[in-house]
Amino acid sequence: MTLPNSISALPGHMLHFISDRDHRLMRRVHRWRAPRWARVAMICATRGGDGWLWYGVGFLLLVFGDALRFSALCAAGLASGTGLAIYLVLKKATGRKRPCAIEPHCWARILPPDQYSFPSGHTITAFSVATAICLFYPSLTVALFSCALMIALSRIVLGMHFLSDVLVGVLIGMVLGCGAFWIMR
Repeated sequence: MTLPNSISALPGHMLHFISDRDHRLMRRVHRWRAPRWARVAMICATRGGDGWLWYGVGFLLLVFGDALRFSALCAAGLASGTGLAIYLVLKKATGRKRPCAIEPHCWARILPPDQYSFPSGHTITAFSVATAICLFYPSLTVALFSCALMIALSRIVLGMHFLSDVLVGVLIGMVLGCGAFWIMR
């Protein structure tokens, strides 16, 4: 009889475990006085994740890509559009506060786009687009995933998201990118 009780308690314990680790990391990050170069890099990365970076990649693919460019761009659009829908549903369903709303950051003053943290929309978009395009163009893997990782890291460093928000965003984005590739290939 103890087995069902311990199993039903597992999700609560797991969520507490994750939340506790998220808050510990948040406090460390929010108190870290990053060097100027790191601050500039994080702000540039997060602004790139606002969309202009991916529009630029799409434009370059449109101009310089081969016959696969239309399929790659459609896959990226499908993956990121689906990611946006999932992001909006999860944000409202979870209602998790952003780290910057819980504890002030010592140097970052970027305003969040909304009040909820889970999951990271910037990360979902970055990894869905990078995954979809890289499956069509493997030679772009290092460049696009480096950009996606910087965007994800910037969301944590700037106090916009917890680590778990970003990790779930990576997972959702990669699954969507693979699914969109499979549909469009």
